[in-house]
Amino acid sequence: MKNGIQRQRSIQIVFLVCALALVLQAANLQIFDGSYARLADATAIEELTVYPPRGIIYDRNGERIVNNEATFDLMVTYNQVDQKKMNVTKFCDILGITEADFKKNITKDWRSGKFSKSVPFVFLKKISPEKNARFLESQYEFPGFFVQARSIRGYPFNAGAHVLGYINEVDPRDIERSQGKYETGDYIGAAGLESGYEDYLRGKKGVTNLLRDNLGRIVGRYKQGERDSAAIAGKDLVSSIDINLQAYGEKLMQNKTGSVVAIDPKTGQILAMISAPTYNPNLLVMTNERGQEFSRLLTDPLRYFFDRTVMAKYPPGSIFKTVVSLVGLQEGISNPNRGQSCPGGYFYGGRLYKCHNHPGVGDLTDALANSCNAYYFTEFRSIVDHYGYNNPHKGLDVFKDYCKQLGLGVKLGIDYPNENAGNVPGSAYYDKIYPKRLGGWHSPTIMSLGIGQGELQLTTLQMANLAACIANRGYWIAPHLIKEFKDGTPVPAYLEEKHQVSINRNNFEMVIEGMEQCVVRGTARIAQVPGISVCGKTGTSQNPHGDDHSVFFAFAPKDDPKIAIAVYVENAGWAASYAAPIAGLMIEKLLNDTIATDRLPIEERMVKADLTSKILANRAQEKIQAKLPKPKPDSLPDPARIPTEVPEGIKPSGTVSGTRPGKK
Repeated sequence: MKNGIQRQRSIQIVFLVCALALVLQAANLQIFDGSYARLADATAIEELTVYPPRGIIYDRNGERIVNNEATFDLMVTYNQVDQKKMNVTKFCDILGITEADFKKNITKDWRSGKFSKSVPFVFLKKISPEKNARFLESQYEFPGFFVQARSIRGYPFNAGAHVLGYINEVDPRDIERSQGKYETGDYIGAAGLESGYEDYLRGKKGVTNLLRDNLGRIVGRYKQGERDSAAIAGKDLVSSIDINLQAYGEKLMQNKTGSVVAIDPKTGQILAMISAPTYNPNLLVMTNERGQEFSRLLTDPLRYFFDRTVMAKYPPGSIFKTVVSLVGLQEGISNPNRGQSCPGGYFYGGRLYKCHNHPGVGDLTDALANSCNAYYFTEFRSIVDHYGYNNPHKGLDVFKDYCKQLGLGVKLGIDYPNENAGNVPGSAYYDKIYPKRLGGWHSPTIMSLGIGQGELQLTTLQMANLAACIANRGYWIAPHLIKEFKDGTPVPAYLEEKHQVSINRNNFEMVIEGMEQCVVRGTARIAQVPGISVCGKTGTSQNPHGDDHSVFFAFAPKDDPKIAIAVYVENAGWAASYAAPIAGLMIEKLLNDTIATDRLPIEERMVKADLTSKILANRAQEKIQAKLPKPKPDSLPDPARIPTEVPEGIKPSGTVSGTRPGKK
């Protein structure tokens, strides 16, 4: 009997212990461990990302040049869609799409890593407010689909496509590099200002938690929004661009290939930045047609996405003669009063390297005004040979150092992607091309650098910055595209730093005098602006694949510079044909606001000029040349192809006799 009672008590104790354990576990799950509560919430709560509006971009005069437009993206989570039970026909009727569109939009390359079946992705971009309202009425019938409010970019002006840039949806590489900043479906600045100031413009995402009923309909915010966080809009940016000058420059450059950069010399702020050909920036807003437009522009032989302002490397031609003058004067090698006869060109080794027909030059001012090749072959050789004919290395490297101070052959640090450093060759460069075992090199080997040819390559941005440095009489500020932030956020300090050049102001004044006379009576008379003293220099750059390139840089007014500009028109021939008149018109537009009546025919000629056929022909020639064996490097220019600067109304001299070394 006693044993039976003990057994009964033991059993009761076991049951009590088990019951107590169950009670404790239940308390743990319901009171202390919130994972099950969160799991329960997840079945009733949907967490939606709230995307912030990107910062607005204004031009320097307060015009909105990039704004935001409200739109709705239809999102889908693939794993939540039951296509067998779903009324696809009704769904497509509401949205105005076909069932083929439905299958195309919901089927993705799941192996690419860009999409996940469990992560929402865009099913249809930019649906109209009317379609959005109709869809919301029936949303409960289509589990897995929901509407995400977004803002997309809009461009009030059909101008500035390259400089403003565009946004893209992030890809896996963007997500990986961002270290958590971006997720699938986010937008990111992919070019231009949108890319350069992405961290300022993008803002900060927020979160909204919505409560859904058993039919998937939204019935309110979870716990009155206590878990929500507000999106923070991106910073509004005031750019340095003058959108009216930008649009005018693009009008002048239509149907041409090349680039224009205009800078305020005193601040380094960029007034206009044009890469031609360009396109309507509204073509690349985030719409359903965007992909087709992007592909068309990307594959076009005119290379619309190649930003020629900072990416293209060009021989600057005769505008580089200003640099030769500055270095020669500073080193005490050049005599500004030295004259030189020019019997059609420069004689060396029994050959004549031609110049156009002009009187002998009396001094440096004349040499710049008339762009005398013979004068600058002589000057450059004197600089290189300053430490002896057999020691050209030191002379060239001293010259290269001055170029670096002037911002040539180095990146300028613009607040803009894809800047190229160009190339200013030094002695190490030529030692590789002309090794000592093969005879080495001397000043005649590289004398074409003195007229801006040979291996010398600059960007249009560097050419405009050089004009700004000369305008400032010896300093430059890194060219930049921001003027200020609307909320007072400081502009990066390095964009206001002065870069001083170790060349005396008096030497700059002598070069400026030559540039002024170049416009008054020399090769750039067509760039004259009524009532404005323009200082400029023409250049015609040799092109081995076809017509030469038209080059011009300038600043104005002479004594109170407000604009420095460089214009490069590919395959356009003489500088006075296109580059100089385009620069003159843009200077006049900025400073006088209107074009003088007697200059309207020049404007009309620039607007109507169509060089597209030349552009495409040269593209074809470049492809052919790329397949041919490359000739042995030789810096000496072909005497029959040396560009010369021809004032308007003067015909170029004929081809002279003579051959390129190594050729018959």
